[in-house]
Amino acid sequence: MSAAPEPLLRVSALRRHFGGGRSFLRTQRTIRAVEDVSLTLRIGETLGLVGESGCGKSTTGRMIVGLERPSGGEILFKGRDLTGLTPKDWQRQRRDIQMIFQNPQSALDPRLSIGRQIREPLDLHGIGERGGRDAEVLRLMQAVALAPEMADRFPHQISGGQAQRVVIARALAMKPSLIVCDEPVSALDVSVQATVTELLQELQERFDIAYLFISHDLRVVKKLSHRIAVMYLGQIVEEGPTDPVYRRPLHPYTMALLAAIPDLSASRATRPVRLAGDPPSPANPPAGCHFHTRCPYARPRCSAEMPALRPLGEGHSVRCHFAGELGVAS
Repeated sequence: MSAAPEPLLRVSALRRHFGGGRSFLRTQRTIRAVEDVSLTLRIGETLGLVGESGCGKSTTGRMIVGLERPSGGEILFKGRDLTGLTPKDWQRQRRDIQMIFQNPQSALDPRLSIGRQIREPLDLHGIGERGGRDAEVLRLMQAVALAPEMADRFPHQISGGQAQRVVIARALAMKPSLIVCDEPVSALDVSVQATVTELLQELQERFDIAYLFISHDLRVVKKLSHRIAVMYLGQIVEEGPTDPVYRRPLHPYTMALLAAIPDLSASRATRPVRLAGDPPSPANPPAGCHFHTRCPYARPRCSAEMPALRPLGEGHSVRCHFAGELGVAS
């Protein structure tokens, strides 16, 4: 029996802390934006990373693409450790790892035509013959359903959905194995969101791209993702195949996120959990389980002991002392 292939991406015990030094007259608090995050991603797979604003999901994505330097941990991509790469090394690495940002208009240069911006990565990295790059631009535009005549337009002359297609085409120009998508449809109208989501699925099937899909929209994540990881206050609190996590969430925080969306709520065997209050500050996280201050099921152990992220079968893991015992209707 052959061993399973190594993941395309393996993140282990990743951390990102801000502050902690001394400023004039006082010591700055350490903000633990990301704390002990581990995840894997295989070729052609989508991992949805979800959670409330400020939970650390975007910071995690930015570390994976080299826009933030980790405070600790390991990022292995195709077996290579990315955490110590120099800017010059990262320039070469970006041929294989790309990022799509939340606001497509802000990601485009208003002074350059659409065709020029799609071609720019080809020129910067010397990809293909110079004379054939314009033809490659048209092929990329066709791949994301943009009409050829749009190549001469400028960002202010196109819609938000079209701008996001330009950003996707520019990312595809490098033929990456991994694209980190940071809220790529949240700034778009609902009808346009569906179109862009379908495009991402189609491109994945055609080019075998892996996506780390960062979003707070659980409807979109459910449609796109093979697996889902739920973040709370810098930590992964639940991770597993999408259908089992949505059908029977095991962490109270995941239950609350799903209960807030009627058509994605947990099964009838699970009582809905309502979130109360705001998340604690990452500069002063609660002792024990970070979620215990908002959890209706909290017990004394929860405030005294940090739960580990433990496997509970079928690829499903959860960071809760009492997972599997919670939310069952009487």
